[in-house]
Parts: sequence; structure tokens; C-alpha cells
Amino acid sequence: MNLLKNEFEFIEELVKRSPDIVDHEVLDSVKFKNKSYDIHSFSIGPKDPEVPVLALFGGVHGLEQIGSHVVIAYLNYVIERLHWDKNFAALFEKVRLVSIPIVNPVGFKNFRRSNGNGVDLMRNSPISSKEKVFPILGGQLISSKIPWYRGDTNQMEKESQLMCDFVKDNVINSKNAISIDFHSGFGFKDRLWYPYACSKKKFDGIDNLKRIESLLDRTLPHHIYKVEPQSDHYTTHGDLWDYLYFHKKEHHPTMNYLPLTLEMGSWIWLKKNPLQLFSKLGLFNPIKDHRFNRAMRRHFLMIDFFLKAAANPDEWTA
Repeated sequence: MNLLKNEFEFIEELVKRSPDIVDHEVLDSVKFKNKSYDIHSFSIGPKDPEVPVLALFGGVHGLEQIGSHVVIAYLNYVIERLHWDKNFAALFEKVRLVSIPIVNPVGFKNFRRSNGNGVDLMRNSPISSKEKVFPILGGQLISSKIPWYRGDTNQMEKESQLMCDFVKDNVINSKNAISIDFHSGFGFKDRLWYPYACSKKKFDGIDNLKRIESLLDRTLPHHIYKVEPQSDHYTTHGDLWDYLYFHKKEHHPTMNYLPLTLEMGSWIWLKKNPLQLFSKLGLFNPIKDHRFNRAMRRHFLMIDFFLKAAANPDEWTA
């Protein structure tokens, strides 16, 4: 099914088709212009909080819809396989998959990068960079009418807080966890970014990161991803994954956690179809059907790899 016009209906269908091993929850709802928008979560696998976890997130930036499409499509793939593939179902006896496929439903449904309050959720945490940050792009406190607005740095937006609470409750309680946040809009290559966004200092989880990168290279030698710290390109204020990683360091110092961001390189879609420049969605998403379908296919091997890696933490942890 083409998800472009049916995301929320498709999520409801997923819930109806889910076997008992799948837990679904409406975490809360947000209101915008007299409409209410639910924020859905999924959890598949054991309830033991220490079981290894892979977490998938999409739609933090409402315009970058391809990320949510990939996450929803992968959830559909998992749910369908659980109905008939006993060997695949057995995997979820030792690993848990959790997800919020659309973190920012107001932005997603109304074609806005920000949420309904004009806040860029990925600039919304209380983490402020102590280094030089690119003006405006790195997060600004001037006005919600200007992109990359951080909002109230003492009170996160409901969507940001819900996602962070979900990660604290379902991911960081584990001994070993990986999360992938799906975005689009930068460069000609698909990149797997790791912390930090607020600083160019060396990521203190780099040893585990390098082990899993080596494992990825050996397992999928023809993969398309460039693995690098986000700060190689720009630093920002308010990154949610910096905030969550610092929370992990303070409250769960022995836990192994790799927060990754998949930044899908939308410039290649623009290069192949320059008319997309005249569309809000075209700046961040593949518009042609065959490119959309390719994006749906190409990341499944990567997600499967990280699911299996999460289930086998001895292969990438010290």
C-alpha cells in the first residue's frame, strides 16, 4: 500500500492486524486548530526492562515524511512476518522492538516542520551548546515564525516530552539498546549520524560505535551509509538525542546505548527531479513512485541488521 495519504489509517489497520505479542498504546494527543492528533507507540517482545532494545522513531520534523513511511512500513513487515514465520517470532523472545512512528502528528498532517506551536522539536531540549553554532539553523529563540525555533528551554513541548519519557521508560532501562531516528533533507548520501549534535568533542560511546560500524561493514559490505558524528556538518542547540544520552550517562552509567539518526540524502531526489523544489514535501521526500518505493525497500536490510545486533550485544559491546 502507498502510505502517502493513509498513514494514520494504516497505523489503525496495523493495530487490528497485530498478534498478541504486539502492544499498542496511544501515548497522548495534541490539539491544533480544534482537531486532536494521537501519538501512537508500539512495543514488540518481552516486557523485561533489561532485555536488549531496538527503538525506531519517525516524523519528528513533520515535513520529513519519508522517515515515518519507512518506520510504518517496517512495522507492517514485522507484524506480517509474526503471523507466519516462527523462527522470526522466536527472535522476539530475546529482543524488544519499540517505536513511535509519527512523533509530530500535527506537523506531519499539516505539512509543517515544526509542531503546532511553531517549535522545532529537534531543537527543543534544554541542552544548549557551548560551542559556536550556525546562526538560526542551530536553534533560535527569536520567534516561532522563524524556522528552527527552540521554544521554552525550561519546558519541553508535549511531543518532545512524550518521546523522551518513552525512551527513558522503554529504552534506557535496558542494559543494551540502539535507537534510530529517521530524518531526511541533507546531502546526496544517506548518513547514520551519532552524537554529538551540541559539541565536536569525541563521543564517549565511540568504542561501541566503531565495533557496530565494523560489524555493519562486514555483514552488509555494499551498504550505502556514511557513518559519522552529526557535528562533522553542524552543531545545534536542543538536540533530543544529546539530552537523552546525557540522561543515560547520569542515571544509567553502565548501560550501553547508541542513539543513531538516519539522515536520508534528499538532494539526490532534487537532482533527479528539480521540479520538487517547488513543493514543500518535495524538498524532503521522494515524489516519484519508483523513488518512493526504492526508499521503502532500501533501508529494511539496515533495520534488520540493527535488530539482530541489538539481540546480540556481545558482538558490539565491550
